[in-house]
Amino acid sequence: MSEKIKIYQIDAFTNELFKGNPACVVSLSKWLDDKILLKIARENAVPETAFFVKKQNSIHLRWFTPDIEMDLCGHATLAAAHCLVEHLEINSNKIRFETLSGPLKVSVENGIYFLDFPSRPPKKTKLPDSIYNSLNITPIEVFKARDYLLLFENEQQIRDLKVNRVTFDQINLGTGGVIMTSKGKNVDFVSRFFTPQATLLEDPVTGSAHCTLIPFWANRLQKQKMNALQLSQRGGKLICEEMDKRVLIGGEARTYLEGHFFIDK
Repeated sequence: MSEKIKIYQIDAFTNELFKGNPACVVSLSKWLDDKILLKIARENAVPETAFFVKKQNSIHLRWFTPDIEMDLCGHATLAAAHCLVEHLEINSNKIRFETLSGPLKVSVENGIYFLDFPSRPPKKTKLPDSIYNSLNITPIEVFKARDYLLLFENEQQIRDLKVNRVTFDQINLGTGGVIMTSKGKNVDFVSRFFTPQATLLEDPVTGSAHCTLIPFWANRLQKQKMNALQLSQRGGKLICEEMDKRVLIGGEARTYLEGHFFIDK
């Protein structure tokens, strides 16, 4: 016997198909075994798969890459909210998720989803040799929260960055990664995000990285509201706001696929 389960694939932090960051969203009636959830995420072969279970007044949300369960993921949270609003017809412009990172709220305004996430301001630190030796351009300053944050001189350097994966993969950051950032030409700041030892080296658009980017740039630019671009091949646009111990991360979404998959009971 097989169980038929609904699945959606959604491009987050974009209003165009084939851009932004793709996430699969799976609505479950009850939690499956963690090993099965990870196998589903591997089969989907996108940066993140969001699984959620509705329980009375809350929605329990979890995120899996093809490799591990994550403690926080922005684009898959946005995709889950979009799925609930556009496809499961949730009658609310405010959605509350229960997650490994605590309660997370998403508000919807004129087609833009605003994620209310924890702030993770970075502290100055030294760069491990395995990261330093993997880069073709040297950062001017280095910081760390969950992720390392590497500051560069300008946007062109961010675009020109290359990572030697053999050297880069020598460091284990758990659920963390490495943010590369600079001031932007036409936006307040730009970034790219890389994860060592991951199936997907560069993440197209990383909401959780902006938990660190927003307080960092708010302090540097002395601005509360900012616009940002992630300069991956797919690219993504983010609306950012510093809220002291919280950050707001806004973006749009487009549904690419709606279908079903089957697992053995």
